[in-house]
Amino acid sequence: MTKLAIIPCTVFLETAFLQKKFSRSIQGSLGVLLLGVGIATVTDLQLNALGSFLSFLAVLTTCVAQIMTNTIQKKFKVSSTQLLYQSSPYQAATLLFSGPFLDKLLTNENVFAFNYTTQVVFFIILSCSISVSVNFSTFLVIGKTSPVTYQVLGHLKTCLVLAFGYILLRDPFSWRNILGILIALVGMILYSYYCTRETQKKTQEPAQMSQGKRDDSESLLTMEGGTKVST
Repeated sequence: MTKLAIIPCTVFLETAFLQKKFSRSIQGSLGVLLLGVGIATVTDLQLNALGSFLSFLAVLTTCVAQIMTNTIQKKFKVSSTQLLYQSSPYQAATLLFSGPFLDKLLTNENVFAFNYTTQVVFFIILSCSISVSVNFSTFLVIGKTSPVTYQVLGHLKTCLVLAFGYILLRDPFSWRNILGILIALVGMILYSYYCTRETQKKTQEPAQMSQGKRDDSESLLTMEGGTKVST
């Protein structure tokens, strides 16, 4: 449920603070997508004050982080690799100091007292390497597209995980899951179509404006040439 709230929150923040416009077609396609994912994944909804507050913070911070990732890359014309290189030390320092404290608070165990065998260290290094790849792909996709498109890809991943879980692992699957995935896929296709169409319109507008200016200049030169001949 928290993941479903990220797209509406991102649209609201970009509209309110960055003056970005989302057409009704794109808004409608996102609505279809979220409806489908909700049908396929949301089964048991329970709310409490602490959980709702933490979910709100998680959604808000995720949206702000993804919006800033896209904005910084475009504003300062830096690549995803450069931004990741500059931000990684701060992220690592934050986790280094907050991670053990939170782990002790939640599990009542000291992370430094754990018995780190060779096998454990190997898998820690492996998971860190995979995390670097995930962060790189995240920064790359958000920088090249948009935070909303990145979330759409995330929902596609969710649908694929559900489908492959049923096909390969024979996980329990119902017509409700199938219907939700199909509706979500329709929303993704519509979103891709409308985004592509609007991008083509934006690229055609400057060309049409430059062509109009060129025609006006040619008409003006023709009129000036005719005036000189008459005199």
